[in-house]
Amino acid sequence: MKTSFQTTIRQSLALFRDIAFSLTLIACMNRLRFPGRLKTARRKYGKPGPNDAFIFCVTLMLAGTPTFIFSQKVTAVTGVSITVEDLDREVNFFTQTLDFQKIKQETWSGDEVTKLFGLPFKNASVQVVTLQLGAEQIRLMDFDGDPSRAIPADSRSNDLWFQHLAIVVRDMDAAYQRLQSAGVTYVSTGPQTLPDYLPNAAGIKAFYFRDPEGHNLELIWFPPGKGNPKWQESAAVAAGNLQSSGSEESETRNSKTRKPENLFLGIDHTAIGISDTERSMSFYRDQLGLVHGGHSENFGTEQEHLNQVFGARLDINGLHADTGFGVEFLRYITPPGGRTYPVDSRPTDLLYYQTELVVDDLVKMVQKLDKEGYVNISTGMAMIGGSERFLLRDPDGHAVLLQRQLP
Repeated sequence: MKTSFQTTIRQSLALFRDIAFSLTLIACMNRLRFPGRLKTARRKYGKPGPNDAFIFCVTLMLAGTPTFIFSQKVTAVTGVSITVEDLDREVNFFTQTLDFQKIKQETWSGDEVTKLFGLPFKNASVQVVTLQLGAEQIRLMDFDGDPSRAIPADSRSNDLWFQHLAIVVRDMDAAYQRLQSAGVTYVSTGPQTLPDYLPNAAGIKAFYFRDPEGHNLELIWFPPGKGNPKWQESAAVAAGNLQSSGSEESETRNSKTRKPENLFLGIDHTAIGISDTERSMSFYRDQLGLVHGGHSENFGTEQEHLNQVFGARLDINGLHADTGFGVEFLRYITPPGGRTYPVDSRPTDLLYYQTELVVDDLVKMVQKLDKEGYVNISTGMAMIGGSERFLLRDPDGHAVLLQRQLP
């Protein structure tokens, strides 16, 4: 409902802008009085008339209105792709431990792949597996012929290359037990419940861990009134499925569409480490058109145990498009010392994540961002899988894929 309301507001403002602009043109061309009737003669000298004041006010209003209010260039956050070294092992982990479903596996190869990822060798090839959890998708990418550099062993949550996926769970205790049984690597000391003195985050439960290759992941549980309302609905449906599966017939029917425990509901957001909130807002909100959805300043013992960063105090901001999951900024107010994104990083490195966005006019968007001086990964527009694609880096070095589906 929130997204639909925001879309209606944008459409209404766009209509108002178009009407105001048209009336201004008419006034300029015909010297129309407001209110009044069309003048038959043009005034060469004298004081400004009523329509001159109207033209001035409307022009000033339109000039001072941010363009992203009228046109949201990014229409969806469609997923995140992660570079992996052992594709079979990673697919097995996500499907067997976290209940993702394997949707498809494909091979991309040739000059278009080289162009997209800005690789130094020709005829690059990458194996891509698409996984789905709930309504959200991610992709695992295994590049052929180029060994992937490992994630630094001493990586911390306040390093600027930090990025994770927040996986929503129906029951935190049961999900944590699943991870314990699978022997995953912990980041957090255990699931943390954020305290009441953090009003925008109070009651949320979270736990950080890593997959077999060191990629950061998060389990998150939202209490009533927190997070996207769809997670409360999904949890209720999941609980209803479990309660209604008592008979052999219903259990057989339900087993075709869900995992028995139905613990993992979907992906709420991808979180990225940033150094400057305003600079990141300028890129994601002002340039790309994502909508700022919420803010929290988190600190305290629970936050320290969650991130394993002593003295952690974070400025957290969430953004979203009309559809898809969110993008969350994590700026560490304290402690200082988070390391910058490696300047020699390549898409073949294991620390590489790319956040994937659908854009309504890809060519104009790339031209605009290029003028603003953002760093490109791609060496040109690439055509892969029926889409135009282009990769670049955000202000802190995180990879962002812009794409447009071809008709």
